[in-house]
Amino acid sequence: MSKSWLNISMLSLRTRIFLSMIVLILISSVLLASISIIQFKNEAREYHQQRLEAKENTIREHINYILSTTTYPLTTRNLPLIFKDRIYELADIHNQEINIYGLNGKLLKSSKASFSIDKPAPPIPKFILKLVQSSIEKRYVDIKSVDGLRKRSSYTVIKDDKFKPLGILNLPYVEDDGFYENELQNFLIRLGQVYTFTLLIAFALAYFLSAYITQSLKTISDRITETSFNQRNEKIRLKANSREIDTLIKAYNKMVDELEESAAKLAQSEREEAWREMAKQVAHEIKNPLTPMRLTVQSFQRKFDPDDPDLKQKINDYSKTLIQQIDTMGAVASAFSNFASMPAQQNENLNVVSVVDLALDIFNEDFIKFQSDEKVIVAKMDRTQLIRVITNLVKNAIQAIPDEQPQKSVVVAIRRTDDWVKICVSDNGTGIAPQDAPRIFEPKFTTKSSGMGLGLGIIKNIIENYKGTITFETEVGKGTTFTVSLPLVHLNP
Repeated sequence: MSKSWLNISMLSLRTRIFLSMIVLILISSVLLASISIIQFKNEAREYHQQRLEAKENTIREHINYILSTTTYPLTTRNLPLIFKDRIYELADIHNQEINIYGLNGKLLKSSKASFSIDKPAPPIPKFILKLVQSSIEKRYVDIKSVDGLRKRSSYTVIKDDKFKPLGILNLPYVEDDGFYENELQNFLIRLGQVYTFTLLIAFALAYFLSAYITQSLKTISDRITETSFNQRNEKIRLKANSREIDTLIKAYNKMVDELEESAAKLAQSEREEAWREMAKQVAHEIKNPLTPMRLTVQSFQRKFDPDDPDLKQKINDYSKTLIQQIDTMGAVASAFSNFASMPAQQNENLNVVSVVDLALDIFNEDFIKFQSDEKVIVAKMDRTQLIRVITNLVKNAIQAIPDEQPQKSVVVAIRRTDDWVKICVSDNGTGIAPQDAPRIFEPKFTTKSSGMGLGLGIIKNIIENYKGTITFETEVGKGTTFTVSLPLVHLNP
C-alpha cells in the first residue's frame, strides 16, 4: 500500500490531474450504470406487483359476480360445485391459473388439469393461513425464488354477500423479466457507447486542461531550478491563470529581490572581511623586517666607535642589512598592490609561443628548457599579463627545487589541444604535500618562510578573467606540473 502510494505521489501534477479526470469519468459511468440497473430492477418489481394486484382485483370481481348469480347456497362446501366449470372459464378469460382453497387450507378447486396418478395438492402452509387471517385486508403475497425464477402467490379471502368468509383465492404468478432484461441490456449497450465516446473526449480534454493548468507551474519550476545565489536571477513575467499561481509568482519574485539583497550584503561582507584579513597579513609581513632593522640600528648605535679601524666594513654590513630588509618591505607592498589591482582585459590576439619564449629570457638558469611543436599558437589575452603568469610560475618552479639538489630541471611546454592552448610548467622539485594541495590557490597561503603567498592567487585571477583555467599535478619528492589552459583563437587563412 505504501509503495503504491509513493509511486502515485512521485507522478507529476500534470499526470495526476489527467488521471484524476479519467478516473472520475470511469467512476461516474460505473455509478450511473449501477443506479440504472437498480432502477430497472425496482421498476420490474413494481410492475409485477401492480400487475398481480390488477389481475387479482379483476378475478375477485368476476368471482363475486359468479357467487351473486349462483343457485347453490353460499357455503364453503358448495364452492367446488359453484366453480366446477366456471373456474376453467375464469382461467381462460384472465389467462391465469386459479386455485380455491377452503378456510382450513385444503385445495377445493383448481384450474390446473389433474390426473388420477397425480399426488393430492398440498394445503396452504399454516403460517400463511395465519398471516392471511390476521391481516387487515385478509390478503397475503408469498414471494419465493425457485430455479432462478421469482414466483409470487397471492392469497385472498373469498366472502359472500354478507362478508362471511367462504374460502381462499390463490393466484400463482411467475415474474417474467425478459422484457426488462432486454431493455436493460439495450440501455447498457447505449450507455457504454455514449461513455466510450465521452471517455475519448475526456482524454483529449484532460490532456489539454492538465497542460494548461500546469504550464505556469512548469515555467515557475524551471525558473526556480535555474535560480542560483551566484548569479543575477530574472523575475517571472507571466500572467497567472489562477489566484494560487499568481500568489506563487509573487512569492518567487519577492524571493529573488531578497536573494539579490542578501547576495549584495554577503559580497560586501566578504570583501570587507577579505581586506581586513589582508591588512592584518600585510601588517604582519611589514613588522617582520622592522624588528631586525631596529636591532641592527640599536646594535650599531651602542657599538659605534669613530676610531675603529673596521668602521667602514661595519657601516657597509649595516647598510646591506637595512637595504635587504627595505627590499623585503618593498616586495610585500608590491605583491599586495598587484593582488589588489585587477588586470585590465586587453583582448588582443597573441602568439603564445613567442610571448612565452620572450618571458623566459629574463631567467639566467641554464636548467630551464622551452618546448613547442608549433611556432604559432594564437590566444586572446593581454601580453603583459601572460608574461606575468609565466614569470610567476617559472619563479615558483625554481624555488621548489632545493639548492642542494644536483640535477635541476624546469620545463615550459606549449601544445594545442582541441580548442585550447595549454602551457605546462614542470619542475623536479619537492612537490606539494597532500594537505597543502587544496589550499594552493588561496591568497594568503604559502609554504615558504618569506613572502605573502599572493603569487598563485594573482595568476588564478588573471587566467579566469580570460575564461581560462589553471590546474596542477604533483608527486611528493618528484616534482609538480602546473597547466594553464586558454581559449584558442582560430585565424582565418
